[in-house]
This record gives sequence, C-alpha cells and structure tokens, in this order.
Amino acid sequence: MCGIVGYIGKREAYPIIINGLKRLEYRGYDSAGIALYDGTEIQLSKTKGKVSDLEERISKEITTHGSLGIGHTRWATHGVPNDINSHPHYSNSGDLVIIHNGIIENYASIKQELINRGYSFESDTDTEVLVNLIEEIKKKENVKLGKAVQIALNQVVGAYAIALFDKNKPDEIVVAKLGSPLAIGIGDDEFFVASDASPFIEFTNNAIYLEDEEMAIIRLGREVRVRKIKDDKLVDPYIQELQLNLEQIEKGGYEHFMLKEIYEQPTVIKDTYRGRLLANKGIVKLGGLEDHIGKFKNANRIIIVACGTSWHAGLVAEYIFEDMCRIPVEVEYASEFRYRNPVISEKDVVIAISQSGETADTLAAVKLAKKRGAFVYGICNVVGSTISRETDSGTYTHAGPEIGVASTKAFTTQITVLTMIALRIAKEKGTISERHFMLHLRELEMIPDHVAEALNSDEKIKEIAEVFMDASNFLYLGRGYNFPVALEGALKLKEISYIHAEGYPAAEMKHGPIALIDEQMPVVVIAVNSNHYEKVVSNIEEIKARQGKIIAVVTEGDTTVRNLADFIMEVPKTPETLSPLVTTIPLQLLAYHIAVMLGKNVDQPRNLAKSVTVE
Repeated sequence: MCGIVGYIGKREAYPIIINGLKRLEYRGYDSAGIALYDGTEIQLSKTKGKVSDLEERISKEITTHGSLGIGHTRWATHGVPNDINSHPHYSNSGDLVIIHNGIIENYASIKQELINRGYSFESDTDTEVLVNLIEEIKKKENVKLGKAVQIALNQVVGAYAIALFDKNKPDEIVVAKLGSPLAIGIGDDEFFVASDASPFIEFTNNAIYLEDEEMAIIRLGREVRVRKIKDDKLVDPYIQELQLNLEQIEKGGYEHFMLKEIYEQPTVIKDTYRGRLLANKGIVKLGGLEDHIGKFKNANRIIIVACGTSWHAGLVAEYIFEDMCRIPVEVEYASEFRYRNPVISEKDVVIAISQSGETADTLAAVKLAKKRGAFVYGICNVVGSTISRETDSGTYTHAGPEIGVASTKAFTTQITVLTMIALRIAKEKGTISERHFMLHLRELEMIPDHVAEALNSDEKIKEIAEVFMDASNFLYLGRGYNFPVALEGALKLKEISYIHAEGYPAAEMKHGPIALIDEQMPVVVIAVNSNHYEKVVSNIEEIKARQGKIIAVVTEGDTTVRNLADFIMEVPKTPETLSPLVTTIPLQLLAYHIAVMLGKNVDQPRNLAKSVTVE
C-alpha cells in the first residue's frame, strides 16, 4: 500500500528518489518522506500530504546532497497521517533509518518490551517499533546490520517490504520482503530499490525481484547477496530483463493517467489477444492454459477469487464460463474466502484475478486453495508479481502499467483473457458449436474497434456529466452479462467523485431500491440489445413513472429506449457475451468527467491505494 524508493551509487540520490516517489504515489499519498546521507549526517524530511508537499518542505529545511538515500510515500495503517507518523523513521540512537510497507501485527507486545528496556517512541507506527527492535538486536547480539535485520524479522508477525541503512556504513542498504513487492535495480556500480521498477526504468533494465521471506544486502563494489530470512541460506538471485519503458509510465499529453488509460483500451485489448487469437484460422491459444486444459475440462466447478474491479470481471466470467463451457462457477470475494472455511477439492479449479498480482487478500486465497489441493490459475498484469509465482499456471494481461488508482483497462483486459480461456475450454469440451466459436473469435477480434468507437462519445458524455455533477446519489442497473458492469460503473463513480452510487440487477429494483427513486435520482441503465432487452425497457418505464432521471447505455440505432430516456450514451452493436467490453466505456468516462468537474483528484482518490498489499 506504500511506495518505497532507495538509491546507493555515484549519482546524487535526491532527484532519483523524489522522481521515483512521484511515480509510486499511486501506492499511497497521505504522507511522504525522504532520508539522505551527505557523508556527515542523515538529512531527513517528511510531511503529511503528497510528494509535492514534501518537495516544498525539503527546499526549506534540508540539503539534498548525498549518494545514499531512501524515500517513502505512505498509505496509513498504524497511526493517522501526520508528519510524525510519516516515514522514514529513526532508531533511538539516530544511526538507523528505515522505510516500511506492510503491517507488523505483533508490534504492540514488542513495543512494550522495548519500552521496558528504555526505548522511547515518537510515532504511533509499527515501523518505528521495527527499527528499534533491529537496533536492540544489533547492540545486544553484537552483530552486523544484515544479521540484526534477519533476527528481528524472525521475531515479527505480519507483512513487510523494508529498506534501511546505518549512517556508520554508508556503502550499504539492507532490504527484505514478505507479502509486499520489492525490486532491486542493478546498474553500473549503483543500485536502486523500489516497490516496482518504474522509479529506475531509465537507469537500468536489469532487476531482481525478491521472493517472500528473502532479504538482500546491497553493498557498493560487490554483487547483491540474497538470503532466506528463516534459515540464512544463500539464494542465487535471478536478474530479470525489464520490458517496461518510460513512455508507458508518463501521461503522454493526457490531463490524467485515468483518462490516458481509458483511451489506451483499444490498444491494450489488442495487445492482450495478440498472438493468442487468430480468428481467420479458428485458433485461440494461451500458453499457460494449454498444458493444463484437462484440469479445466474435467473440473467439477470453477471458483473465481478477486477483489474490487477484478471481482466484477470475475462476475462477467461467471456468465461466460457457465454459458460456453457448462461448468458451475462461483465468484468469491477473496477477502471473505479464507475466513469461512470453504469447501475445496482436488477437482476444483480456482482462478485468482489481480491487476497488480500483489493483492494480499487474493494471495491468501491462492495459498488456501493450493493447500486444499485445488489447481490454481492466475490472471494478472504485472510480470514477476507474487500471484504469478504462487499459482500453478496462469495468463498475463498485457495492459501495461496502470497508474490511475481506479482500474479501467485492467477490467477490460481481464475480461478479454477470461473470454479467451472460456472459448478454448468450450472448444475442448465440445460445448460450443463451430459456428458460434468462429463468430466469437471474429467478434472478439473486432472489440478494439468497437471500444474506439465508444470513446468517440466522450464529448456527449461530458455534457451529461455536467448535468448530473451535483447529484448526491446514483443508481446503476443492468441485467445478465451487464449486471456486473452496473456494479463496476457504480464503483468507478464512488471511487473518484465520492458520490454515493449503487449497482443492482435491474430486476431487483422493485424489491427495495425503487423506494429511492424520485425526480432527484439519476438512474444509469444498461439497455443494449440482449435477451433481456424488453425486460430492461419495462424497468425503465417503472423508473420513468416515478420521475427518475434516466441515463441509458444503448446500442447504436436504438429507438425504443431513446424515446424513454432523458439521456443516452450509444455503443456499437456487440454480441451479448462480449458487450461488457464496450458498455463499461461510457460509464468510465461518465465517472471521470463528473469527478474532474467536481475538482477531485481522479488519479489519487482519497483513502485509496492502487496495490492493496495488506489485509
């Protein structure tokens, strides 16, 4: 949930760290801080607020010289967001300084023991407890910093990614990981540390991604040494060549990352099926699936575990898999899955969906499913992420970096992958006719063009947003494949505009939510051509009879709903099974424009972070 950046080498550390924090601000932005070593003393500055606030503060209170430093952007867990609770944190002696992403669950008992030994604490954080525990072990056991970190981490319970240094050893940074991502960039006698590779991509394409329960001692003039935290065993680290480029993590002329990512969807959907889908040859093939197709073919059921937007993609997949493959599907909130003692067997297939591949709740569900003997298949966007390593097999989406906290292109690329999986399994099982199989391949290949066409309605959607920007509540309705799209549309509006919104199956409206409808209530109805079209029209009539304001997503050329709705947003004609890929586009744009008109920070909505690596 927090962003970590570190540097040690021959360059000035400050510009690398501050720019890295800006790139990681999607991971947390309620406070930020930096610690630099200038050869004499540690220069530390931290503040509540964003990285821009930190920059302003630094300019007034510290010098920025030094080739060793660590920086942090925080999403608060222990302790409210304020200057004192911001990272980095000193040890009591002032020799050690640390940054930390994660939660130390047993920090309270450790803190009390340290207080009994004479330690004092300025902040309410578990992180300050950890750095003082490391210092106490270092002094008491008379060991080097790396060994003290190892001993301390064997005493704590929780999740962490940490980076720290000792001002008395300015040629060394110690890092460790459990449950939160950490990458080490390998340069020419210089090293970079970050939560992901974006802070150092212009300096090196070589990186080591630490595995859980691994730590590394990064020292100038020698290779990175990686050890297992539990047993001190040396690990031969794999140096990975990064595929990321600088252009992907810049705004590219768009006002916000979210808008850029909405407009990237035609390209990234095509990238996601490129080389996997050959419609003219009747081929859909995913490398991670082919060797395990029998597991899916013979599965008693498929269980999909995910959170947030990925959960909504899973709901769409439930319709697709059951329709095409005739396999029972259950879609579970990963955050609830492991706490209700679920019934899982070796005949089950569990699909875990996560944009970042680091979502703590989804990762916990993966580990439980594997322990119970299920075959676990991962769908995520980030190469080398924890879920991609923990699952038995899987498929990457190729959405590129998603910096905006509110997911957009993750949703459509996840649905694209899930659709290809369903088509391949249905073909293998013989539960789809050749004609329908070929039809879906051709139609899926055309989706990027349909999405591009839907984006052409941007200006009209902006006009609708201007009408409803002051609404206090929204209701979103959809049926069948587009019920999850209604949920996703409501989530987008809530996340970035802070307007209360709820998504419902359209048929459920009369079982309660209809009581809310009056002339002040905007109701967004997904009313594209489908098997439910007449039923949705009836729902619109019910809303209209109660003076609700109707914003309808309709298929191009629709006349019936056009005559009933107050406003329409048109999308190209698409088969119902693929319609969520286009119907979600106007809902993303509507939420975006309302939030911008309200002056909200759409890329960094309050209280949210992109990669939820704590429970």
